[in-house]
Amino acid sequence: MSSPSSAHWLSLVGSIWLQTINGPNADFPVYSSQLKELKGISQVQLNFLAFASDAGKLFGWFSGVAALHVPLWLVAFVGAAFGLVGYGVQYLFLDNAGLRFWHLFLLTALAGNGICWINTVCYLLCIGNFGSRSRVAVSLATSYLGLSAKVYTSLAETMPRLADSKAKAYLLLNAVVPMIVTVAVAPTLRLFDLKGESMSTTDTALLVMFAITLATGACAVVGSIGSTASGLSSSEHMVSLSVLLAIPVVIPVALRVRESMNKILEAKRENRIHDLGSDDAVVVIEMTDAITTKEEETVAAEKPQEEVGGLQLLKKPDFWLYFFSYMFSGTLGLVFLNNLGQIAESRGLEQTSTLVSLSSSFGFFGRLLPSFMDYYSAKSGLSISRTASMASLMAPMAGAFFLLLNPGNFFLYASTAIIGTCTGAITSVAVSATSELFGSKNFGVNHNILVSNIPVGSLCFGYFAAFLYQREAAARGGGTCSGASCYRETFTIWGATCVVGTLLCVVLYVRSRSFAGRLPVRLANLLGARQKA
Repeated sequence: MSSPSSAHWLSLVGSIWLQTINGPNADFPVYSSQLKELKGISQVQLNFLAFASDAGKLFGWFSGVAALHVPLWLVAFVGAAFGLVGYGVQYLFLDNAGLRFWHLFLLTALAGNGICWINTVCYLLCIGNFGSRSRVAVSLATSYLGLSAKVYTSLAETMPRLADSKAKAYLLLNAVVPMIVTVAVAPTLRLFDLKGESMSTTDTALLVMFAITLATGACAVVGSIGSTASGLSSSEHMVSLSVLLAIPVVIPVALRVRESMNKILEAKRENRIHDLGSDDAVVVIEMTDAITTKEEETVAAEKPQEEVGGLQLLKKPDFWLYFFSYMFSGTLGLVFLNNLGQIAESRGLEQTSTLVSLSSSFGFFGRLLPSFMDYYSAKSGLSISRTASMASLMAPMAGAFFLLLNPGNFFLYASTAIIGTCTGAITSVAVSATSELFGSKNFGVNHNILVSNIPVGSLCFGYFAAFLYQREAAARGGGTCSGASCYRETFTIWGATCVVGTLLCVVLYVRSRSFAGRLPVRLANLLGARQKA
């Protein structure tokens, strides 16, 4: 049976590190208020800047096309270069009056497009290098994207003298960190052929990775509580987080040592039995073929009814159900997180970075949740429907928006944790849902077409929230708004919208359940045989 080797696991570690730093836009709420003051822009314009990062995703499908023709390391480098230019120019000229609002918009959009290029590389590596465990690998890697905001805020707090203002410090980190990490992991960004090895080794490695990932998330949550409550300084917490992020490299190193030892033992064994006949070899070949056939049946059971791509995708009713259900849930959650800085400020919270770190940490666990489901469902022989999983995650998110109508800070923190968790889980599940519904052949293009809903939703929901905020501020005779009423109407509408998204996803599940998330062929045959007996 084919399973990942040390080279495959090294590519997963590279993907994890890339995902960890591939959310520079997630720290925007931390410095958005200061940026608003520095450039003298309105709340509506500030929301347009939050939308700009998502607008870059409209052209994210270019990365999927590029990945078909150029090496993956080059695709990742292009994405990092876009971020370096987009955020780097803002850092250099932020204090210059010549840097207009439309300059900021275009530069932020360019950086946002770079995120798509790096994401595409990570998705293709996990899908191509991990075969039947690709869902688990994708969920593991994408879970680390939820740590991006936490990593950037920790770096900024560790180096307070990095720049003369908070906004410039974050812009510098957003520009430089992705490029440094991309250059470091570039040699690992390759697709490898799966080799015949024991799946028990893969399962053991996955369990070790789960333990490391959980420890990393726990460290992030402790840091999000605050240095006073956790007893750790910013620098100590950053060191702890860095060590935990580096530990996964132990897995490919250990597998490489094991592979070398196996080769040595195999060479000695061949020297002893070189004069044996071919009868035993025939038995081994037949057993291998039988195992391979079973694995192919299992994988075949998870394939969609047909491979869909390009313009054909836009003609499918299922695509539009998927598009709008994602926009009314996952995208809506991202818009909430983009506005978290202004929401916290309107409620009188001074430590915006704490709330952003909290959402980032819980988003991490939300993204990790699907990987646990995939691992244990694969072990039990079941395949969980991705559309059903998404629908079950949208319902609590809708409830969290209605909880925000309560002015208490506890409800703000609780709702932020729920929305962060559900948003992270939905974005992680969606990666596998795209291949489940429309096939993996054109995945790079298909998924980037799907996530074009993010800029559309960001523009609509973000602008509407800014409009209501400005109207409330104007009614009070000022440029800013304070109190729970500033976003009351927004939260009500967002909650109702999320309910609609949940219903759309339920309809999508009903339409696709005939081939999505069904029992693998091997298990179905086994159950059928038992019933006949």
